[in-house]
Amino acid sequence: MQPPTTFPVPPVDQVGVHERAAKFTKRSLKAETKLAGLKMAVSMMDLTTLEGADTPGKVAQLCHKARQPMPEGYGCPPCAAVCVYPTLVGAARSHLAGSGIAVASVATGFPSGQYPLDIRLADVRDAVAAGADEIDMVISRGMFLAGRHDQVRDEIIATKAACGAAHLKVIFETGELQTYDNVRLASQIAMEAGADFIKTSTGKVAPAATLPVTLVMLEAVRDYYFATGKRIGVKPAGGIRTAKEALQYLVMIRETLGDDWLTPDLFRFGASSLLRDVEMQIARMVDGRYHSADYCSLG
Repeated sequence: MQPPTTFPVPPVDQVGVHERAAKFTKRSLKAETKLAGLKMAVSMMDLTTLEGADTPGKVAQLCHKARQPMPEGYGCPPCAAVCVYPTLVGAARSHLAGSGIAVASVATGFPSGQYPLDIRLADVRDAVAAGADEIDMVISRGMFLAGRHDQVRDEIIATKAACGAAHLKVIFETGELQTYDNVRLASQIAMEAGADFIKTSTGKVAPAATLPVTLVMLEAVRDYYFATGKRIGVKPAGGIRTAKEALQYLVMIRETLGDDWLTPDLFRFGASSLLRDVEMQIARMVDGRYHSADYCSLG
């Protein structure tokens, strides 16, 4: 049996991670840099609706919002992607045609990942056949925590094959992995198994994305790049709600991985509620006053 990773996985210094993450919350940015950063954050957002009551109409509204988050006068770019369940990929595809915005779909028994592998792979193939550009898979946390790391790796490899030309984001659900060492190991396994992105969370479990856990993943990506020359994307998702937090993540990306990762091709926000606050801050900086939350509705 092959080991779960090719390269050694170093232990994580928890105290050091927390100290480094805390420093990113204290950076001072000039107004013009803040405004540029907030617009960049919008361009990196995956607008997401993953509820049992989702309808084609709701998806249509979300796609419209992704295409034009704010009135043209603000110079706000479109979002990176719209993420939906596989049954609504076709609806998203039709409303995003020609926009350059990706259609992402959760699959592999989201959010639990507790389905037989053949069903999970069929889920992926159905989403790709419907027009998904990106697949967000969840690993089996139970399998990982039981020490069956080789099986986790093999399932990611199989899912990547089922994706065809679609990009694969691998979700760890870091709130259930228990330790930073587990997050670091999961990152290494996923990257070696073919992930295009590694993603913190489904947004259904707390805690979700945090600066420290994302930093652990960024450092894994950095070390993997140094070892292989391959760039892997990172997506924190769940719990990021304010413009201030978004800017902290962008500072952390720049200081850990460099400017090459400051692009939607390599960094995304899972943004169910983040967009509204970012829009309000952009409007305040441009107009010199706050608008009501209704002005920046997601509908």
